[in-house]
Amino acid sequence: MELISPTDSMFLLGESREHPMHVAGLQLFEPPSGAGPDFVKDMYDTIVKNDDFQPTFRKHPGRLLGGISSFAWAFDDDVDIDYHLRRSALPRPGRVRDLLELVSRLHGTLLDRHRPLWEASLVEGLSDGRFAVYSKTHHSLLDGVSAQRLAMRSMTPDPNDRDIRVPWTLKPKSRKPRPAQSTLRSVIDAAGSVAALGPSSLSLARAALIEQQLTLPFRAPKTMFNVPIGGARRAAAQSWPLARFKGVKDATGATVNDVVLAMCAGALRAYLSEHEALPDTPLVAMVPVSLRAEHEQDAGGNMVGTILCNLATDIEDPAKRLEAISTSMSANKKVFAELPRMQALALSAFLSSGVALALVPGFASSAPPPFNIVISNVPGAREPMYWNGARLDGNYPLSIALDGQALNITLTNNADNLDFGLVGCRRSVPHLQRLLGHLEDALADLERACGL
Repeated sequence: MELISPTDSMFLLGESREHPMHVAGLQLFEPPSGAGPDFVKDMYDTIVKNDDFQPTFRKHPGRLLGGISSFAWAFDDDVDIDYHLRRSALPRPGRVRDLLELVSRLHGTLLDRHRPLWEASLVEGLSDGRFAVYSKTHHSLLDGVSAQRLAMRSMTPDPNDRDIRVPWTLKPKSRKPRPAQSTLRSVIDAAGSVAALGPSSLSLARAALIEQQLTLPFRAPKTMFNVPIGGARRAAAQSWPLARFKGVKDATGATVNDVVLAMCAGALRAYLSEHEALPDTPLVAMVPVSLRAEHEQDAGGNMVGTILCNLATDIEDPAKRLEAISTSMSANKKVFAELPRMQALALSAFLSSGVALALVPGFASSAPPPFNIVISNVPGAREPMYWNGARLDGNYPLSIALDGQALNITLTNNADNLDFGLVGCRRSVPHLQRLLGHLEDALADLERACGL
């Protein structure tokens, strides 16, 4: 067996029926010209014949002292692919709405800890001829960035490439081994950074949190999203042209991600106003950022930093709201840019401590929220991608809702689009799909404010 890292173990320890701890993705594909009615069936038959599984996809919690443990991995030598990969079809009329209803139910179910912690579904029956893939992997195995990169590596920009690749068979990218001296130096440096966190924590906190005005947790207002949740989920998804975000970016000098956050802020403001639940003080978003080096992108486990951003939802004017968001993000990024990676991870752990505290029974209902929502922008493909000749039409990441964090927004770039995936507690976030309309309205408001 292999010991589970403390960070990855946290996702296992914190999981319950109300809090499934997997990250997922929904991908929509347009079959190639001339594809017959058995196109998806033939792909399924090809995939299930492959019995080559990489170690990450053979892992499940091992048994210690007679029970399932959250501290050590066991590895299956014989993975039951017929269990992990399912083929299903939508009921008529096969609308995207029907697909999202199926995905909502799949996303709310727990992964079986007696088996490797991942599942995938090939879904056909959409009325427009497209098919979908929904896949989920436990967060203890892969973070969202690593899962997305594996999904992209299973595809190709060549529409004529008919090799069928799947994430669980892909070997890690080869990289040049580092000299022993360099490796030793890295270990010493890392240990030094960790040790330095103890005696320097006070000065680090003062410099980062006071002098540089880093956005602090537990100063966010209480909203309808910051409540205890149930286990059922609702998923919503939509794509927007990247050119629209770049138009606002070029007109204002903000970043594309600033524009995304401003769009989300406008949508949240409208949604909360619709429910007569908009607080007087601004919402705060937790924005994850990857701290991996390039050669570490295919590694398992988690290495994610976090920034807290003022969403300025108390500002009515969309242009001024964007300016406030851009200022908040710039100030917070500056703090992280000046820290070694180990200290950046430690500071991120402090800023995102509310995620772990949300797993403590009663915390979400009795304490102020550390932040109101997680909004994550995951790197995706910058060119059109294909899988067995089928074009990737939509690539919607779907993440985790928690007690006190009933709504999550995750997006990724997909060629000329930004694809948004929304996940909400089915009980606590009513009419989740209405947020899609508010997102469109908020982006249009930004365009009008810029004279576009």
